[in-house]
Amino acid sequence: MTRTSQIVLLRHAHSIANEKGVLAGRDNSVGLSERGTRQALATVGELESLKISRIVVSPMLRARATIAPFVKKNPGIELIKDGGINEMEYGDWSGKKLSTLAKRPLWASIQQAPTSVTFPYGESFLEMLARSIDSVHRLAKPGKTTLFVSHGDVIKAITSHFLQMHMDNFQRISIDPASITRIAISSGGAQIQLMNSTAHLHEVTDNSARSTLGGGAGSALKKSTGIRR
Repeated sequence: MTRTSQIVLLRHAHSIANEKGVLAGRDNSVGLSERGTRQALATVGELESLKISRIVVSPMLRARATIAPFVKKNPGIELIKDGGINEMEYGDWSGKKLSTLAKRPLWASIQQAPTSVTFPYGESFLEMLARSIDSVHRLAKPGKTTLFVSHGDVIKAITSHFLQMHMDNFQRISIDPASITRIAISSGGAQIQLMNSTAHLHEVTDNSARSTLGGGAGSALKKSTGIRR
């Protein structure tokens, strides 16, 4: 029997684009916000407890900056940069305010029937799903734990696939910045062991407002520090 592979899906920490309410897409100049920098540091201990054997990271700066503190403390872990888990190519929608995009006719299809959507001069949700699942199957180490550092919509797509959920329903899943999702994959199927966990961040948050494109900015902080003392 094939050994069970553990995959850990880490969304990049809170970014400058999240802070501004902008759909960053593949803008590789988008780094972490101050909040995101704190989240990246807070994630290190949690990842160390998971005994990661391989790190697969999106090429985007915000993903690489999220994992950088963990890599600095654990330089011996294999690190692979892979385009299969890159951010969705939103085409002409990239760089625009989510509040503006939400008024466009295509927005309703993105929420209700994403499998029908291809972004203008971008890719379709089904294309993104196919490449991200291929990345998982290519790079997850059998019998080991592999960390994939990616983006909100990509992690939602991967999670929906292993839940055997139709892609048109994947907007029901929330994936917050710096959240951890853990899945065990074996020849008999997959088991979701943890989803969208942010307990390691110790943030006081308000869950009342979320965006459903690009993964959203996550829960809003109730206090400016965002850290429970």
